[in-house]
Amino acid sequence: MTDTFEPTDLALMQRYAQGDVAAFEVLLKRHETALWRFIVKSLRDAAAAEDVMQDTWITVTQQAARYVENAVSAEQTAQFRTWLFTLARSRTVDHLRKQKPEVSTEDFSNSQSDWLGNLAADSGFGPLRQLEGREQAGALLQALQELPDDQREAFLLQAEGGLSVEEIAASCQVSFETAKSRLRYARSKLKAYLAAWSPERQGFAMQPRLEASS
Repeated sequence: MTDTFEPTDLALMQRYAQGDVAAFEVLLKRHETALWRFIVKSLRDAAAAEDVMQDTWITVTQQAARYVENAVSAEQTAQFRTWLFTLARSRTVDHLRKQKPEVSTEDFSNSQSDWLGNLAADSGFGPLRQLEGREQAGALLQALQELPDDQREAFLLQAEGGLSVEEIAASCQVSFETAKSRLRYARSKLKAYLAAWSPERQGFAMQPRLEASS
């Protein structure tokens, strides 16, 4: 029985830098879903997210040779995923500085709600009757938007991008402890919203407070 060999991201970038377009397609397929979910949940604007997504991947193609050169020569360098999400984060921040997004649940689907389910399981409702409908999903999305930008960013990098605390720290150019703190505050505040949710009233039994800790 032959094991299936999956080339590393660096190997794929090396092949692409040498002209192998198929290698780029593998990279795109491997990371596009997580990257899209991070961008669209950060911006809450599908059209803007498409622009940022395209710009991010264009930058990857333009900087492929430089990335490979740095990755090969440096003793320690960011993984491709960390670098990719750092590029996306930078472009997302640029967009948010220009325009504050409006919260919408139109692009919210069951396939995108795994992180909400995980929070629900920790909130006291057990495996929460799968987010009691659109109203609760909207409330959680509103809570996400009300988080301080740095906490929301850290949360989405982990929840959607799958980045570790170390990778989040590298992407945001902060210390490990700062990244860990931002994640802790974000998860605590979102859990509080879930815990305050009243399925019978389709609303909050008591209005949760989002303090501006960072």
